[in-house]
Amino acid sequence: MDQKKKALGRGLEQLFDSEVLDFNSFESNILESADESDIKEIPLSEIRSNPYQPRKTFNDEALKELAESIKNYGVFQPIIVKKSIKGYDLIAGERRVRASKLAGLQKIPAIIKDFSDELMREIALLENLQRENLTAIELAWAYKGIIDSLHITQDELANKLGKSRSSITNILGLLNLPASVQNMVLDGKLTMGHARELSKLDDSEKIKEYAKRIVDENLSVRDIENLSKAPEVKRKNPLNRVNNENNEYHYLEKELTEKLGTKVKIGSKKMEISFSNSNDLARLLDIMNIKLN
Repeated sequence: MDQKKKALGRGLEQLFDSEVLDFNSFESNILESADESDIKEIPLSEIRSNPYQPRKTFNDEALKELAESIKNYGVFQPIIVKKSIKGYDLIAGERRVRASKLAGLQKIPAIIKDFSDELMREIALLENLQRENLTAIELAWAYKGIIDSLHITQDELANKLGKSRSSITNILGLLNLPASVQNMVLDGKLTMGHARELSKLDDSEKIKEYAKRIVDENLSVRDIENLSKAPEVKRKNPLNRVNNENNEYHYLEKELTEKLGTKVKIGSKKMEISFSNSNDLARLLDIMNIKLN
């Protein structure tokens, strides 16, 4: 118990000694180490969202469902806050706070901890990687935030999250899109597939033109891929046109690579799916709904 309490004051790199970052373990440690006297009812009006919260959008329907549950049964899991000069700064539990306000509550159960601003930022970034689906741009911000905060490489982040290096690189590449196009992703007007295809282009004006056409003409990812093959379109990495034309499964490989977040190769009546470590393999099996006894 004492060891858990000491661990809560450390940075993420020490907080999670295991290779894989797990926000649920962190939050569970706080809840398990808290006595009933540590849980206080605090006014919702005095809670400020974590300023380091990377999530910008929330699913309205999911919030309404959670609000209805809170109306009927209350808030089961306390939020975690830090005392500030005026009220409280939220560390974990953004959806519970929003849903509680929708439910008409005035107060919410909370555990008050003394965290540094740096640790608050790290916690917010980690929480959102394992919560309700982020947009591709929010995910990219979260990845970049953890890399910068923990001073780790893309390879190290991939290992900690149980993902492939290429998946991390592709997501981070979206931050090079023009701001207006990033906003279209945030607003749900462009999918991650659209954004990834656009991020391969080396002409910001062409990217904005294609982004507008995606919305106006309801273009698919494959449509954009075909448009970007035109000789006059500048790409960051020129296409290997011979290989692409000879591989009838090229587009399917791209679709599966995007869905699985790892390299997929199809040919000679077989399909190869790459994984970087045991955690990455477990992630892939989970995506494919394969359970091992």
